[in-house]
Amino acid sequence: MAGKPPTGDPVQDAPDVTAPQHAAAGLPAIAHSLRVAHEQMGVRRTALTLLKVNQKDGFDCPGCAWPEPDKRHAAEFCENGAKAVAEEATLRRVTPAFFAEHPVADLAERSGYWLGQQGRLTQPMYLAEGADRYEPVTWDRAFDVIAGELQALTTPDQAVFYTSGRTSNEAAFLYQLFAREFGTNNLPDCSNMCHESSGSALTETIGIGKGSVLLEDLYKADLIIVAGQNPGTNHPRMLSALEKAKAGGTKIITVNPLPEAGLERFKNPQNVRGLAGGGTALTDLFLQIRLGGDQALFRLLNRLVLETEGAVDTAFIAEHTHGYADFERTARTADWDETLRATGLRREEIESALRMILASRRTIVCWAMGLTQHKHAVPTIKEVVNFLLLRGNIGRPGAGVCPVRGHSNVQGDRTMGIFERPAPAFLDALEKEFGFAPPREHGLDVVRAIRALRDGQAKVFFAMGGNFVSATPDTDVTEAAVRRARLTVHVSTKLNRSHVITGAHALILPTLGRTERDRQHTGEQFVTVEDSMGMVHASRGRLAPASPHLLSEPAIVCRLARRALGPTSTTPWEDFENDYAAIRDRISRVVPGFHDFNTRVARPGGFTLPHAPRDNRTFPTTTGKANFTAAPVEYPTAPEGRLLLQTLRSHDQYNTTIYGLDDRYRGIKNGRRVVLVHPDDATALGLPDGTYADLVSEWTDGSERRAPGFRVVHYPTARGCAAAYYPETNVLVPLDHTADTSNTPASKSLVVRLEPQQAPA
Repeated sequence: MAGKPPTGDPVQDAPDVTAPQHAAAGLPAIAHSLRVAHEQMGVRRTALTLLKVNQKDGFDCPGCAWPEPDKRHAAEFCENGAKAVAEEATLRRVTPAFFAEHPVADLAERSGYWLGQQGRLTQPMYLAEGADRYEPVTWDRAFDVIAGELQALTTPDQAVFYTSGRTSNEAAFLYQLFAREFGTNNLPDCSNMCHESSGSALTETIGIGKGSVLLEDLYKADLIIVAGQNPGTNHPRMLSALEKAKAGGTKIITVNPLPEAGLERFKNPQNVRGLAGGGTALTDLFLQIRLGGDQALFRLLNRLVLETEGAVDTAFIAEHTHGYADFERTARTADWDETLRATGLRREEIESALRMILASRRTIVCWAMGLTQHKHAVPTIKEVVNFLLLRGNIGRPGAGVCPVRGHSNVQGDRTMGIFERPAPAFLDALEKEFGFAPPREHGLDVVRAIRALRDGQAKVFFAMGGNFVSATPDTDVTEAAVRRARLTVHVSTKLNRSHVITGAHALILPTLGRTERDRQHTGEQFVTVEDSMGMVHASRGRLAPASPHLLSEPAIVCRLARRALGPTSTTPWEDFENDYAAIRDRISRVVPGFHDFNTRVARPGGFTLPHAPRDNRTFPTTTGKANFTAAPVEYPTAPEGRLLLQTLRSHDQYNTTIYGLDDRYRGIKNGRRVVLVHPDDATALGLPDGTYADLVSEWTDGSERRAPGFRVVHYPTARGCAAAYYPETNVLVPLDHTADTSNTPASKSLVVRLEPQQAPA
């Protein structure tokens, strides 16, 4: 039998701390995966469910977006994937009786971990205006409430339609179609908070805001640079791909302020060497960079390549690029002393990296939020593109850009039109296919949506999945903004904090998960997803739904659209709900690359979307070529007595979902309120290991933000830098502290002081 959810909220600010580990996965990962799965699902359900994760006839893991190989292991999942599946397929249930027992004020005092551990939502729940707790409501009543509020708006732009990355292609396409037929482009999504900087930089430089490599390219690469990314926790199956690349002779450079166990050594739980042997050492060169120094590093590397005779691919540059002269002139001014200050690296370390770069004909650069969440994130990623263009490393097998996306269909959602700034060509195709004029004015991204709620300009907030309140910056400001809404609606599988920070009235709409069968009038349905490398494949749930009262995400959108838009809509919403193949037929005529969608996705493994820079070295930019850029070098600095803080995940966490209170690889157990500080920095600040401190972020306008009660952990991070988990530290990030161009919250380089406090009682 599966265990019961916790009744008391565990203390999270008094952790046990041991030395960090230097290898990831192995037998401990298997043991932990099975323990969590058994607690949530029981033995039989665990076996039935995990063996279908990421299989060609199974369901896509609701965790990360890392692609699956064509030949798959029987256990094609990682530890964190097993946790994600276990929490969705759990036998724990949140019934109306739970809400009757717990007023919203009580739930608001609980931790996100406790809320998530209660189990699956089973019925639509409604918090009436002035009420103190949610009560069960019929689906018809729920749609009437939402339609009534939408129809009462002065303008459609007073509604915000948010999307998380787990929404399927079919649901995302319907969702954006409904929002645009309603009359708004207010379609913020979780990309705004993570990889928007990647999309902005790549669209300008190579013409497509996605990565240019496929999984097999990693195996062909001579050199892979992993910058600002921790695959051991965030994309563990990537470690298997890196191990295979290493076996073929690939070299790996890791660029990160923190040493990460998975990139040091990987003990693959799918083979004997990983279980009984020493595993595989992955990193050949570790560059322990200061926070935000990546642009300066790649700028100097570009200068050094330019100064090396024969290192530049002049033929590729002449035929396929634009802006080289300005780039070259700027790159040659890169300064050694400034770079060493910005990066904290030694000259000999950078020279070692250069030798590996010059020895490589095929180079891939992978990155994640360690690059995308700085104020200068977009020019940093543009400098990475410069670095690859300089030696012809885009459009060559085994080479290219590899932004590693987070949630499992976050890239697919954007492909389906979840974007506040849609391309005119997409809107033209939508208009031609559905016969209405979609709005052309740009809508609100996440940060602008919070401002609109704060200022009373947005009245209805509808979230298709996710945990908006916990995922966003400036926690106090965001929560106050959400509370100003007339109505908040969340389509969810489990409880989270966003359900207890509500508008004047609120709805929770329970939906099917990836693991569950989806039966509609025409029979059993499947949905599709797009992985981080542009592969589209089917996902088929196998479990019975957690409750007979659940609706699928496509069904929720279709029924809401029929109610809110009324008989004037000519879109066949009922047909779409009954048969998802009808949705895919429409997608095939609107979204490039999806021709013959139903036929091609029926093939085991699905199909690959076209990518012109990768496929034939053509670049759909404004110049028709790949664009070199020449931005000034930027990097954050901290005054004396201050540190640069980055927010990050623990190993028992995926995005804002907290699976447990341990961070095994970093030696943290039974707690989350920790701040990792280099021992020399901590000593200079008078903070012995085990001291408690408030984290206080400081801003040029004189304002401060405070996160209280963090245990100081002496940790081998880069000098001058510190790290702590989000969402606990989101309170430190002002709403207006965002990346230039992309408007992504800049959570990776906060200037903070640590104020000593008494240890918690």
